[in-house]
Amino acid sequence: MAGDRSPGVFLCRRRFGLLLLAAAGLCGGVSGVKNPSCHEVRTAFQIRQIGPLKLVPDVPTADSNLQICQHKVQTCCTRKMEESYQVAVRRERMENIQTLNFELKYMIVGHITAFQAAFESLLRFAENHTTSLFETVYRSMSKEAAEPVKELFTDISLYLLGAQTTVESVLFRFFDSLFPLVYSRLINPGMASLSEEYTECLRLTRQDINPFGLCSKEAVTKLEKSLWASRTFNQALGIGIEVLNATEHATLTKECSRALVKMQYCPHCQGLTLIRPCEGYCLNVMRGCFASISELDSQWREYIYTLEYLTNEMAGSHDLEAALLGIRNSINDAILHAQLNGPHLSATVDKVCGQPEEKEVRPLPDNIVQAKEVTETQALTMTHSNTLSSKRREFINYMKRSRTLYASLTERLCDGDLVMKDSSTCWNGEDVVESYTSRVVTNGMKAQINNPELKVRGMDPHVSNLIAKLQQFNQGATEKTNLKSERMAIRDGGSGNGMNEEVGSSGECDDEDGCQGSGERSLTKVPSVNSTVCSSSKWIYP
Repeated sequence: MAGDRSPGVFLCRRRFGLLLLAAAGLCGGVSGVKNPSCHEVRTAFQIRQIGPLKLVPDVPTADSNLQICQHKVQTCCTRKMEESYQVAVRRERMENIQTLNFELKYMIVGHITAFQAAFESLLRFAENHTTSLFETVYRSMSKEAAEPVKELFTDISLYLLGAQTTVESVLFRFFDSLFPLVYSRLINPGMASLSEEYTECLRLTRQDINPFGLCSKEAVTKLEKSLWASRTFNQALGIGIEVLNATEHATLTKECSRALVKMQYCPHCQGLTLIRPCEGYCLNVMRGCFASISELDSQWREYIYTLEYLTNEMAGSHDLEAALLGIRNSINDAILHAQLNGPHLSATVDKVCGQPEEKEVRPLPDNIVQAKEVTETQALTMTHSNTLSSKRREFINYMKRSRTLYASLTERLCDGDLVMKDSSTCWNGEDVVESYTSRVVTNGMKAQINNPELKVRGMDPHVSNLIAKLQQFNQGATEKTNLKSERMAIRDGGSGNGMNEEVGSSGECDDEDGCQGSGERSLTKVPSVNSTVCSSSKWIYP
């Protein structure tokens, strides 16, 4: 009889009735049981760990309190079950996204650990390499130079980890500490032990007196871009983890939770525990639920381009390994420059800081050692370089494959066992059908205006903040470098040609003219005694 809702025909619907009866064994005529049962629903409820089994009725009832799974037939669901289903779909979506992100997240976390270990190893080696300069060449000041060298590499390590400092301030602090040692041990070896006041005067006036000429500025230039690229790369890894974590723990709206329940569990209420959603239906629901997350796409793509650019820079002209190991030669050049200009420096220091007390003459100073006698250990450089380079290469090749992570998220969520792809029937949110006939919208907030399955009210504020953070990082990298043009080269398969290096200068000034320094005293430009040590000229006080 049409419209008959007796137990004998419960859930045996339209032309699919016979098929469903045979497959599920829910109707009395097939199972041999006179009354219908919610056994299959109870089993699914238990297997998926949705909630207490006592919430599931033994037999279908006419429950008028349902808010989501409202059907005209008797149901195996209750209001309490709907609430449990909403909790379940939120948990399941988080687990789904965690599964999708696992390999990428594991790769980033693993490389953060590997990079930090490699950085620490390289810094220790570079520190020992620099310390050996004083132990073998400038022995008279080796003990006193040990602490400034240690502080230098500690500051470099902190900078790489994101400390609020600059490469210039790090190196200038070191050269400030080095000058009193060079002045008293090498330029004036017979000088008495310096008082704290005299040492402080030398340290504070080092930048004005400029005993190391342009050597100190050139050291900054050599290190600055290499350290910046490595520091930014390290920061990028942390941001990547933050974005992935936020994606996994994104808050699902009430509308989304209800739509997910309707898609996944409302069929269970009718005993259809094996039927799955239509693919187009699933895409609409997922694109509505994750509309905010999908807006990460453009900034995530730029983030990957930024990572690729930084990797190319770190492997090219801004190689961190070579830069750190080159600190030794930069220091040697600076000391040599000061020694070669010793008489001028002594006269200037006497005017600025006065003359220290005189004591017994010390042994002769270390001989001036030409820069060519201090060479980098190329074999060790290559060993460290190959270790970091191979890790970076492996990492960026994997990261490039994740460029479409957020553009393809909803498709991946609807992939696998969740939807019906090859079956002749699927669930469309209301009934079992042969195909989904509603419009399938695209990704993004704007497209959700036409989403037939749920209303999307606006951006998730947390995701908006995340997008802003990614954008700020990408823009910061672009402004610091010529990254904008380099991205085009990367997209075309090139690696770019790096950044133009600039060496700081004091501007144009004739020998007869007076030029102003950082203080009130007048400075005069004097030709460098040895132009091969550091380029250009030096400043001294008249």
